Amino acid sequence: MSSTPKPAPPLSFSIEPYLDHLRFERGLSEKTLESYEHDVARMVEFAASRGRAGPGDVSTQDLRAYLLLLKDLGLAPSSIARNVSSLRTYFRFLIGENLVVGDPSERIDTPKAWKKLPDVLTVAEMEKLIETPDLNHPLAFRDKAMLEFAYASGVRVSELTDLRLRSLHLDDAFASVFGKGAKERLVPIGRRAIGALSIYLRETRPRLDRGKSEGRVFLNARGGPLTRMGVWKILRGHVEAAGIEKRVSPHVLRHSFATHLLEGGADLVAVQEMLGHADIGTTQRYTHVDRSYLHQEHRSHHPRA
Repeated sequence: MSSTPKPAPPLSFSIEPYLDHLRFERGLSEKTLESYEHDVARMVEFAASRGRAGPGDVSTQDLRAYLLLLKDLGLAPSSIARNVSSLRTYFRFLIGENLVVGDPSERIDTPKAWKKLPDVLTVAEMEKLIETPDLNHPLAFRDKAMLEFAYASGVRVSELTDLRLRSLHLDDAFASVFGKGAKERLVPIGRRAIGALSIYLRETRPRLDRGKSEGRVFLNARGGPLTRMGVWKILRGHVEAAGIEKRVSPHVLRHSFATHLLEGGADLVAVQEMLGHADIGTTQRYTHVDRSYLHQEHRSHHPRA
């Protein structure tokens, strides 16, 4: 039984002239041409379903919705990246032929940004990780304070290791940190982090400090400031003890902080300020994680998903 052939893309989208351009002016192979044709034809089908009569009607929002559809269909980031390349080549051709006046593909995100986002811990996983330090261990209060502070503040690991005693304002529930470009910002910290820090500063840090701490908050067993590698090793040990199978780096705690705030309804600009991002576009990457979470919840729990 033969399948019903898909309708040809509308002539108004100028796919055939575009393919001729690739074939005769750029000399692409037939196999490559097939890939470009497939990518653009699928986008055209999607655009037509949204009522777009021609390429001049296609907006950046249309293309973003289309790429999210590809992601939901399970396409690998490499395949989505190829689609982005195909669409940009297509719209550049249309502009060169004066068939459209603007390029909606200029401002679409590439999957590189999606791939760079590491795993995000769930709230339950984060709570389990924080509760992992064995309080009978001599450095347990330090480790618990470090985990609580990292999750409460969303600081970079470099900001955590550079944190000074004078930068803690526990009575006001804030800490001042120095981020990229030596820019200082205030980050709020919650009561649980304040409690863990208070215990560590009272019970453990005085015992560790042997005059070479440089005023840093978090110290290693020899009394020196914790390094980024030291933080990573401590974190890895507690991740293994918690039975968490995801690959967790200090940056995952930062991503989890941002994602959980957005999932809870936090304002994007407020999250940008807390993370110390100069460009809100950097913060908007976390909305991709949040959207994936929402799709997952919908598919898992909606009776007709």
